[in-house]
Amino acid sequence: MSAPSLAALRRLVEAMPKAELHLHLDGSLRIDTALDLARSRGIDAPRDWAGMFDALVGPERCADQAELLRAFALPIALMQDAEALERIAYELVASKAADRVRYVEVRWGPLLHVVRGLSLADGIAAVVRGGRRAAEREEVIVRFIATALRSHDPADNRRLAETAARFRDDGLTGFDLAGAEEAFPDPLAHRAAFEAARAGGLRITLHAGEWGGAAQVRRALDVRPERIAHGPLAIEDPELCRELTYRGVTLDLCPTSNVQAGIVPSVEAHSLVALHRSGVPVTLSTDDATVSNVSLSDEYERAVTRIGLTLPELWAIDRHALSVAFAEPAVLAPLQAEFEAWGAGIPELAPS
Repeated sequence: MSAPSLAALRRLVEAMPKAELHLHLDGSLRIDTALDLARSRGIDAPRDWAGMFDALVGPERCADQAELLRAFALPIALMQDAEALERIAYELVASKAADRVRYVEVRWGPLLHVVRGLSLADGIAAVVRGGRRAAEREEVIVRFIATALRSHDPADNRRLAETAARFRDDGLTGFDLAGAEEAFPDPLAHRAAFEAARAGGLRITLHAGEWGGAAQVRRALDVRPERIAHGPLAIEDPELCRELTYRGVTLDLCPTSNVQAGIVPSVEAHSLVALHRSGVPVTLSTDDATVSNVSLSDEYERAVTRIGLTLPELWAIDRHALSVAFAEPAVLAPLQAEFEAWGAGIPELAPS
């Protein structure tokens, strides 16, 4: 079967029901919303659309992870009250639904949003409330992941885990660790937070390999995660790849963001195809819709046209995301059936 034209491919990936597991709230703020929040909150920020775009969208390629993380300073400054957090969560889920993302996990660092006096619990409640409200209206499934920061005090991250677990019945089902790896390389510094999260019924993921390559991905396995966010340079260590495959640890990959962070030199050079074909479980996400200026349909299209996935491989990766999602099996089963029924009607997705 011949490959579809670029226009046909675009129509296909836009229509495809999709699942996204690696998506940050503070990296996905709408430009218009940022302008409104800056004006209404008196935040020093650009006052026109073009200026705000330049402020929120990161460079196409940064020197390293630390440079890319600076793009989050303004969004975090704008997200310091419950109304703003609820609105941004609502809008993100609605935007994803418009791109046929049928299941989405939204992660954010609740401790970053208490600078102006908002309580940790109230901030979490606002994000959950906004995301769930949009999910009900758009008829999609949303789950939430509380993200601890490597740079934060381990005791504060344990408190975050304990507080986040109180919202498990409201859809907060995961716990994550992110932030500057070079300065804070050891995830076991936050062992108590991971233990508290597990005790509270939260499922474990963490960011790794945005600095330090395969060695940092291997180090992440010390906390026994179900999934690892990023980690594309695991491909450089065949033994690590075999271990990831054996353990069933999924890498939630974000090619556009990985180029921005300087992990890989280009989208074309990304290891997505090599990892998938070697048997390492992978998913495909945007990471930050605004900071990376990318939709999930964009990322899917690039995976085929620039990285070299086949359409059946892309479809298999999309469906795999549902099998490792941090949602209840009873919730996922109807969605898995929906995906399978849709794919059965698309000959291009069938393995050759």
